[in-house]
Amino acid sequence: MNLFRGSLRRENTEAEKVLWAHLRAKRFKGYKFRRQYPIGNYIVDFACIENKLIVEVDGGQHNESAIASSDMQRTAWLNEKGYHLMRFWNNEVLKNTDSVLESIWEALNENSPSL
Repeated sequence: MNLFRGSLRRENTEAEKVLWAHLRAKRFKGYKFRRQYPIGNYIVDFACIENKLIVEVDGGQHNESAIASSDMQRTAWLNEKGYHLMRFWNNEVLKNTDSVLESIWEALNENSPSL
């Protein structure tokens, strides 16, 4: 899995690069996000473990029925483990970055751990 994870880190899409520039190194309002993070048998694009929030950035291949079905199973498993998963299309991240970041901010506030 580590080799696969390494290749995912090296082969980011442009949308993933744009989003990571905002999320990395606690730049996003102090929240720590991890990139290409393994959870169970899955590797998620971005994860804020503290808030159990996962952000996925998808390309057009996720419209294909086999991949869409796999995505649904993956989402169900992650939800069962207590994670909230958000999905954004590549073009959405590239064209509406501020809107995507606002949605992530809202989800972080909804999923804040209890003190």
